[in-house]
Amino acid sequence: MEKVLEPDYRQACQWWPDLKGYWTPIGWKDHLFRFNVFFNGLIMAQPDLNRRARDAAWVGQGVQIAVIPSLNGRLWGGLDDFWANNPSAAARLDKLVSVDDGMCRQGWTDRKAPVLWSQFSVEGVLLRQEIFAHVPGGKAVVNGDEPLYAWIRLSVQDVCPALPIEPHHGFALKINAPHLGTWMERGQNILLDCTRARYPRQLTTEQCCDGSLYLTEPDGRVRLVVLAGERTTTFTDATPRPEDMLLYVRLPARPGAKVDLLLPMIAPKAVQVDVELALGRDKALRQAEAFWSRQEPTAAQVSVPEPGIVEVLERSRQFAQIIAERNPADGHYAFLSGSYTYSNQWATPMAMQVEMLVDGLGDHEAAARHLEIFRACQGTVTAPGKAYRPHPGYLSSPKTLTAIDWLTDHGAILHALAAHALRAPDADFTAKFTEVIVRACDFIKDARRLEHDGIAGILPAAVSNDTMRQSQAIGNDGWAYKGLTTAVRFLQQVGHEHAAEFAAEAADYRQTFLKVIRQASSRAPTWVDQRSRRHPLVPTVLSGEALALQTRHAFYLDGGPLFLVYAGLMKADDPLMRSTLQWFRQGPQRVFYRRDAGCFQVPVLDHEMSSCEPCYSWNAFHAHQHGDRQHFLETMYSLFAGAVSRQTFISCETRGGITGVVFSATLAAWLARLAVIDDQLADDQLHLLRLAPLAWISRQKETAFRKMPTAFGPVSLQFKMSDARTLAIQFSAKFRTPPAKIFLHIPPLGSLRRIIFNGKRLAPSARPIVVEARTN
Repeated sequence: MEKVLEPDYRQACQWWPDLKGYWTPIGWKDHLFRFNVFFNGLIMAQPDLNRRARDAAWVGQGVQIAVIPSLNGRLWGGLDDFWANNPSAAARLDKLVSVDDGMCRQGWTDRKAPVLWSQFSVEGVLLRQEIFAHVPGGKAVVNGDEPLYAWIRLSVQDVCPALPIEPHHGFALKINAPHLGTWMERGQNILLDCTRARYPRQLTTEQCCDGSLYLTEPDGRVRLVVLAGERTTTFTDATPRPEDMLLYVRLPARPGAKVDLLLPMIAPKAVQVDVELALGRDKALRQAEAFWSRQEPTAAQVSVPEPGIVEVLERSRQFAQIIAERNPADGHYAFLSGSYTYSNQWATPMAMQVEMLVDGLGDHEAAARHLEIFRACQGTVTAPGKAYRPHPGYLSSPKTLTAIDWLTDHGAILHALAAHALRAPDADFTAKFTEVIVRACDFIKDARRLEHDGIAGILPAAVSNDTMRQSQAIGNDGWAYKGLTTAVRFLQQVGHEHAAEFAAEAADYRQTFLKVIRQASSRAPTWVDQRSRRHPLVPTVLSGEALALQTRHAFYLDGGPLFLVYAGLMKADDPLMRSTLQWFRQGPQRVFYRRDAGCFQVPVLDHEMSSCEPCYSWNAFHAHQHGDRQHFLETMYSLFAGAVSRQTFISCETRGGITGVVFSATLAAWLARLAVIDDQLADDQLHLLRLAPLAWISRQKETAFRKMPTAFGPVSLQFKMSDARTLAIQFSAKFRTPPAKIFLHIPPLGSLRRIIFNGKRLAPSARPIVVEARTN
């Protein structure tokens, strides 16, 4: 039999073309605003993206700047007149501007502060744009709406010595009002509406005595500053198209030639800009570097031999706090779902982000800060179903943040709160949130006993996803059960008087649900596999709306039966779960799947990743429970390589759709952790190296997971091949509640002959070895 190679990052990069048409946030932790830089260097500074900003004085204050390499100040290679005189061609050109042709490459400078570069290749010249954000003083935000600036450097990076090169090159900056729209579907993820493109106020230039050029509005507010330097700058609003204004910056075509620009998020008075200009780019960058270098004392550190994995983890923990805000109106901190699109909060994926990414990497203070809003707002929103009434225990986003209320939000938030309390040594959080958690458990208990027209014993019908239909959907019960059982684990740990009551409630809930799902599955349509075996299509909707079409909708995978294993309501070896997993891997619908088409097809698993939203690849937890290395690692690496930009490491919602999020990196980070340090397989056990990729077991570089949070306390694990036959492992822990057993799983390396664990020699074994931690 041919040996199947274990997946790794390089192989996954061959499975998946890199993301296109993405955008990346540049900003400051918890600031109400952020800049977004698109795949082609276009800079979007738009403050009024959500209702918190639209209620203030920030409406219409944004600007969109397309950065276009240009030899002579013309936008389109000297064809400006042609585009102006051919409106239909101009419309086609606008569409081309929104399509990623691969000519611009992006990445990060080698520093802690997020400084994004965009590189353009033009006529044998490499041009470069660098951008970073800065808040005056370089400190954490106090209100959330402090002045926010983008420092932009335009430069000539290199010149091809063998080619005739023009003496000057430059950048045409096309200035407009924000007029980009976005969507989930491939090819339509970035849409231009040029009817909104005209900047709403007249802009004029003012030359300062030091040679800097101020681009100002009629009231003297400064929209952009081009600093003095070795450049020539011209500005005109007499462009081929009336909606455009054009600033041309020309530089000598010599490596190192550069000019700096200062872009305020909201155009301020000149006196405010002058303070930032007096500081200068270099000092602003030093302040940003110091700000981003500060880490929480509990922050985990991860190092593996595959650099792309580390980049995703480190950049995503930054993105999580950039795509967040402190609302000046009420002082609440909140993680948002997206930096541009989705700049509100979908609480269910937010809760996953808290547990799997933020808390998962030990940023506990950040997690607690952003969870506080749910204590303050508990009971202020009514669950989204007609059977529900106001309840003091119901958890959701406040209406100021909510995009669409899902009933899943309650269980997901409860799970995030209890998981944080289990992992973070925070007596203040425990004191504040214990009764919040108890009230949230009461909501689940009470909701199961409400009178309604549906199936008794499970949650009444309610909205469970963005279709807005009210149904008894398994996702609602799955998240409620997940939150309830995590809460029970926490309450047992602190010895709470209601722990036993809620444990009994959870046991009854699971027993009732299993009876309901088995009865519903016995009546469900069936399908026949390649071996002529008949399988039920396990339902997603148990009663209520959308019963007929549920199995062909993309959400049948993302919010459907596969989720029940992660939720804990079903085991991966249950015949219903095995049949469901086989459907997505081998079902007859795969013939109809088109990878390069949109996300709303009949769903499948493509290299073990959801064909709709990769962050909901719940099949990974089936493989995790089975100990199925091949499929577990295929999902993990597909997420790292296929659902995250390999240039800026920003995540997507759907491949080819919405970016500016951390959805996919959230699950990828969790799976990387479970592969090496696993406190999820059993409540009283800790498993080491159970699914660790062979690519992380190297002679050249040590793999290290330091200060990784677990339900028992933080642990550190480092390992490396000390020679061709010996695996050296160092493991230490600071247990608060020690596990009953710690299991070391021996990686399947055929050449392995010796294990050195904390200095003690062990013989390789096919079975897990019980070990002890070095405590400190």
